[in-house]
Amino acid sequence: MYRVSKVLNNNGVIAIDMDENKEYVILGKGVGFGKKVSQRFDKPEGCTTYRLEQETERGSAKELVKGIEPEYLEIADAILTESQKVFGDSIDRGILFPLADHISFAVARIRRNEQISNPLTEDIRLLFYSEYKEALTVVPILKKRMGIDMDEHEVGYIALHVHTAIEKEELSQAMQIAQAVRDCVSYVENVLDKKLNVMSLSYNRLMNHVRYMVARQMSGEVLKLDMNDYMGQKFPEEFQMAAQICEKLGKDMRCQFSKVEIGYLAMHLQRILTDEELNE
Repeated sequence: MYRVSKVLNNNGVIAIDMDENKEYVILGKGVGFGKKVSQRFDKPEGCTTYRLEQETERGSAKELVKGIEPEYLEIADAILTESQKVFGDSIDRGILFPLADHISFAVARIRRNEQISNPLTEDIRLLFYSEYKEALTVVPILKKRMGIDMDEHEVGYIALHVHTAIEKEELSQAMQIAQAVRDCVSYVENVLDKKLNVMSLSYNRLMNHVRYMVARQMSGEVLKLDMNDYMGQKFPEEFQMAAQICEKLGKDMRCQFSKVEIGYLAMHLQRILTDEELNE
């Protein structure tokens, strides 16, 4: 049984779970219709609940919800509902509040005709392909509800929010991973003096390797098999490139990558360089 503490709109209320004595946002079609403060009710089927007693990267959920229009909570809820169909119940729906807050600011930017530039959009789309696909659900919703067209750069940022819900990472970590991939690819492209084929298998392997390499650094995990001697002797140029990339990424992230990572990165660089040579 719940008790209404605030009606957001026809499709949303803030209510207290009378058994737990904890406050939730409850979203669902008609859940707020005709409700009054202090009214008791049973949660209808098909509604989603979000606990307000939690901290997010943007602050406490209880404070965030005060400044977010209910419609943006509904839109964020719709994105998470679609994402849950793909990624399952493991998705952390607690990102509702920072996601709704982000969408609110994005809509405000669009209405002011402020174009943002996201240099990582293409990397995000490739690196977090499934998350980007789910983030795209916001485009028709905003078009239908508000007559607003959201571009791919804004969608890229929303994809990062979806990713954090799946991997339980902070948004800043997801941005670091995407930036590390971009830096690595840019380094290789500068060496080759050409753009890499983003559709190649070796490119995707390299991209995902850098992704998990950064994730390992953040978690403190260390690879057990050392390939440095083999790669250093067999492919010295690629090994040197890998060492320079690890050094640069370490400086940018203010950390130091394990030396074992160099050999594995060199292996992926060797594959991508071979593929590029064969395609010339």
